[in-house]
Amino acid sequence: MKVTVLGSGTSTGVPRLGGENGGADWGLCDPDEPRNRRTRVSILLESDAGARILVDTSTDLRAQLLANDIHRIDAVFWTHDHADHCHGIDDLRPLRYGRAGPIPGYADSETVRRLRQRFGYVFAGQHGYPTLISLENLDTLRLCEGFRIGHTQMPHGGMDSTGFLFDAAGKSVGYATDFNQITRGMIDLFYGCDLLIVDCLRREPHPTHAHLAMSLELAEVCRVGTAVLTHLDKSMDYATLSASVPANVQVAYDGLVLTP
Repeated sequence: MKVTVLGSGTSTGVPRLGGENGGADWGLCDPDEPRNRRTRVSILLESDAGARILVDTSTDLRAQLLANDIHRIDAVFWTHDHADHCHGIDDLRPLRYGRAGPIPGYADSETVRRLRQRFGYVFAGQHGYPTLISLENLDTLRLCEGFRIGHTQMPHGGMDSTGFLFDAAGKSVGYATDFNQITRGMIDLFYGCDLLIVDCLRREPHPTHAHLAMSLELAEVCRVGTAVLTHLDKSMDYATLSASVPANVQVAYDGLVLTP
């Protein structure tokens, strides 16, 4: 199994718009370090058989797919419906071309409802255009494209985000982005996984996201093989952060390829 980090940044990306004198706002990030240039979060999983699962359709999806030479996916999962995680959905249109049917899509029931409300044409077709994605509730889903699927709901401020566990070929990858509390369900799902890609917005506590201490706590409590910090804001300089984390923790960057 292979995992590509398509995007590793927070909702505004890094650098952020609106810096001093109208320039780019890099915060504490070194602008000369390419790994500090972050688009909005998304990952792609690929099995040994070549099946590809996309998690989230980030605002920067088209650029991410082109940058990583990805021109086909077999299924898409959503963690929740916040703009940075779903507003790139229309970029899937060209990936529907040549398919016999829509791309399978999955999310929890509330995210399904919200996505259907916001992007009705994607899931029902419109004006002669075909349905792009067949969206289903993931509650009863156990297998997808050769991956075993586990999931749990995670507190994300006033709503929930879905955490996923993908299992294939004896390896497991957890994806836990956009949470602000550690729950029993999260520990049970991610315990002992080979690779955990985990929310880590900044060092200071945040009302809707994990901060560094919480991210490291989840990785330690779950005894994961490797933790990879993602959803990073402009205060999280790649080199500085990399030098301060334990040996089994990596800092994500756009285009990072991981093999659990």
